[in-house]
This record gives sequence, C-alpha cells and structure tokens, in this order.
Amino acid sequence: MPRTKTVVPGRKRRRKVMIAAKGNRGGRRKLYQTAKETLMRAMQFAYRDRRTKKRDFRSLWIVRINAAARLHGLSYNKFIQGLKAANVEIDRKILADLAVRDAEAFARLAEVAKETHAA
Repeated sequence: MPRTKTVVPGRKRRRKVMIAAKGNRGGRRKLYQTAKETLMRAMQFAYRDRRTKKRDFRSLWIVRINAAARLHGLSYNKFIQGLKAANVEIDRKILADLAVRDAEAFARLAEVAKETHAA
C-alpha cells in the first residue's frame, strides 16, 4: 500500500478554501472545486476593485468640490488654480469634506482662490 505524505497540508489547504467560501450558495460553498473557482474569481474582482475604488472616490470628491465652488461663483478649474497659486496645499479629500461639513471654511478658501486667480 502506498504511503501518503500530503494529507495534513492538503487538508489544511482545502479547509482554508472552504472556510473562505462561506456565505456562498449551493455547490459554491459545499464542493471544493466549485468553491475554489468562485474564490479565485472573487479575489480577482477584489484586486481590481481596490484600484477602482480610488478612482471612484477621487471622482466623487471632484464633483462635490465643483458643486460647492459654483455656489461661490467659481468653476472647479478656477478654484483649484487659485488655491495652487496661493500655495494652499489641501488635498481633494479634505476639500470635499469641508464642502460638505464646514461651509464657512470652504467659503474662506473660495475667497482666497478668487483673489489669487483674479490677480
């Protein structure tokens, strides 16, 4: 009778896949091969979408900044140019947060951007 050597590591490997496949329906959770395929696909989506998320959030921040800047008579482009000319180094994430939560602070930044852009 041949000696099997990879029982424990193999079982551990399969168990890891089956634990990760919890939450799926039917064979995707109960059958090793199907669970493994599902998991590989899910990991590809997760890898891709971690990068897509960054793009989506930056786009959202720009939309919010643009909307708030237009309330103060500036376009997004002129607002950002004015801040750069005034050497104000605030990233878009913080600017979008200010636009939503602290309108007064954003108004002051808009004034600074207007002054430097006009000059």
